[in-house]
Amino acid sequence: MIAVTFALPVESSAFVRLLRDRERDDFITRGTIAEKEIAVVHTGVGSQKCAERFIKFLAQNKPEIVISSGFCGGTNDELKPGDLVIVKNFSNSHLAERAGKLLARAVTGDIFSADRVIDLAGDRYAIGRKHGAIAIDMETTTISRLCAESAIPMLGLRAISDSPAVPFPAPPEVLFDIEMQRTKFSRLLSHLARNPSAIALLTPFSQQITLAKTNLAEALDTILRGLQVSELAGST
Repeated sequence: MIAVTFALPVESSAFVRLLRDRERDDFITRGTIAEKEIAVVHTGVGSQKCAERFIKFLAQNKPEIVISSGFCGGTNDELKPGDLVIVKNFSNSHLAERAGKLLARAVTGDIFSADRVIDLAGDRYAIGRKHGAIAIDMETTTISRLCAESAIPMLGLRAISDSPAVPFPAPPEVLFDIEMQRTKFSRLLSHLARNPSAIALLTPFSQQITLAKTNLAEALDTILRGLQVSELAGST
């Protein structure tokens, strides 16, 4: 079985539609691609929720590999929404090399897992310089640590959803409440009422999200169909 993690269903929806014989149980959706058993694990946003759910998943499952997937934010102006990032610093080297061959347009580079949503362009540039990271997320470090503890090879594959040049249309705390793990629409509507110019930014942002999850689904499908059983055994 191959586990593919996403923080939220909004990130995984295009990929989940590709699964055959889908079954959903709590935060896990199971199915098959190319006769491979797939478990899509929605970890939630942030290290704490991610660890809680992924530990629960690993207590009952031992996947052959884990693909840490979902969205990430760029730390420079070169990466654009929809671009794919193969995570160099947390991935099993064999899996990262194989993914690079299968995904000709993907960029390979380091990622930084932050303890909060990094919104300001200046903060993103600074993280990129300090850590040599081309992108930022909030879960890969946690998933990598838990995989290492269980001796499970991991591949990190992310899609850019936003960047300093193409930022969020509203403050992160307005778009998503990490403590509640959902969008508080009353807060969003209140923000839009106070800042009507932000309304025009929502449609382009929605298009960015659609592009990111579509490209990610296609890339994951390519990888899962391209990986052979012998390669899974050789990646440990």
